[in-house]
Amino acid sequence: MNAGGSVAGKLQHLILGSDDIHLFLEAFAVHTSKILEPAVTVMCGITLKQRNRATTVASSSMEAKELDEVQYGYGDGPCLDAVNTGNVNVIQDTRTDPRWREYLSALSDRGYYSALGVPLLRDDDGGAAVNLYAKEPGVFTPEVVGHVQEYAAEASSALQLALQMSKYQDAAANLKSAMESRTNIDIAVGIIIAQNRCTQLEAIEILREASSHRNVKLRVVAESIVRAATSAAAETHFGV
Repeated sequence: MNAGGSVAGKLQHLILGSDDIHLFLEAFAVHTSKILEPAVTVMCGITLKQRNRATTVASSSMEAKELDEVQYGYGDGPCLDAVNTGNVNVIQDTRTDPRWREYLSALSDRGYYSALGVPLLRDDDGGAAVNLYAKEPGVFTPEVVGHVQEYAAEASSALQLALQMSKYQDAAANLKSAMESRTNIDIAVGIIIAQNRCTQLEAIEILREASSHRNVKLRVVAESIVRAATSAAAETHFGV
């Protein structure tokens, strides 16, 4: 078991050191996969379930992501159950455990005999959980599971912060995109007014008709008009 520094502290450094939320989540998954080193090699996938759709938002390797996606294909498994119920699911041997037989058989066929699903977050919209896979059977003993649960309890607050940051980043990006589209539309209306010596309402109607006839979005038509007139798209400047 890795030692030295709290999990929360390490993850906070990961957040601060990542320019992008997805880079943080990838670093989070890699960090989690090292929890049993050097004794055992572990694959890790981070599952996020929202609006009844589960996806692997980060993984320690492509193989870990593929193992997660096999579970999604069957529609149930230790990690999905951890998200749905908050249960910790320990698979000591995928060849003999009676639960989720089709999925666990698929894991054993790929040479993975231990698995662990631990909840990280749960809310009305879904939640998140960590998937751990190992090729040796009996890896996730009660002591190891206890350590992973302690780790997950610390990690969940950092992960929740990261997901909130992602929502704010997405909202900011959407707002910026909307404002840039508005800038192009306003300038395009001005160009149409100048070219056609018409009113603002008439210019807007001309723009809408062009959008309808060409079957493209209004902002795309506006951008093409601005480019034709200025050889470049309009830029939106924020601040003074």
